[in-house]
Amino acid sequence: MTDRTDTPDTAAVTTVYKVSGMSCGHCEGAVSAEISELPGVSSVKAVASTGEVTVVSAAPLDEEAVRAAVDEAGFELVGTV
Repeated sequence: MTDRTDTPDTAAVTTVYKVSGMSCGHCEGAVSAEISELPGVSSVKAVASTGEVTVVSAAPLDEEAVRAAVDEAGFELVGTV
């Protein structure tokens, strides 16, 4: 786990990604766990019914890093919403 420094909410970046293949709570947990390991990520909320994953981070994330994390969880990153 990486150390995170507290940043003001105004500095946080919220990005919504579209992920294909999630169908249940276990899927949501797997995707959330992998993305939350990325440096700077403070929260992740995956919703299987919509395929949307909302990520709050200290700075914009590299999409390829997010793609690799989603792939590691066994799913496919479609893109941003």
